[in-house]
Amino acid sequence: MRNGIEPGCETLGHMARAGATPNRSTMNTPRRRRVDTARRDELLARIEEIFLTEGFTSVTVDDLTQRLRCSKATLYSVASTKEQLVIAATKHFFGAAAEQIEAAVADESDPRKRITTYLGGVASAMRRNSRAFYDDMVSYPPTAEIYGRNTAQAARRVHELIDEGVDAGLFRATDAAFAAQLVALAIDAVQSGVLLERTGLSAADAFSELGDLLLHGLLRTD
Repeated sequence: MRNGIEPGCETLGHMARAGATPNRSTMNTPRRRRVDTARRDELLARIEEIFLTEGFTSVTVDDLTQRLRCSKATLYSVASTKEQLVIAATKHFFGAAAEQIEAAVADESDPRKRITTYLGGVASAMRRNSRAFYDDMVSYPPTAEIYGRNTAQAARRVHELIDEGVDAGLFRATDAAFAAQLVALAIDAVQSGVLLERTGLSAADAFSELGDLLLHGLLRTD
């Protein structure tokens, strides 16, 4: 490690100044590309964790390079600007969370538990957000749009899970359409912050409570 920079973080410009000649055949090998992709994924995951913990408004590019012990050139290989880093980290967070949630839902065969598993997974994912990140996310238009798209998808997914329960004969069909619309409105209210402001709940707690209320309200009593 030299000058606080991790091995592999040096730029080609640094190599040229040192008199080294890059081996282009090595640079273009599939193995080199895999290493670069792995390094980028590692950096993105670490950037995501910093933003989720502290928010992104107060974190500068210099802060990131010092804490990740990497050059700006390497950091900008992940995304070309700080704004793009924020967007990439936010997309990565929601994408990875969606994959984990769907994997948990796929492992659950009971339509009743699939709903609570889904919304419980959303709640668990949202608990990774600090208040600082949540406030930054909903205040910055590009990340607010990403959050909005994902909450809209969550509403559609819950609708699908409700329909599965109706088809299985576990939920009251007459209430399914109403419940689906109610979920969409509740999720939209969480996303806008209105429901959180009026209840004092966090987004994570709101999704958890929604799952419990929804399940018990839909169950057949006969």
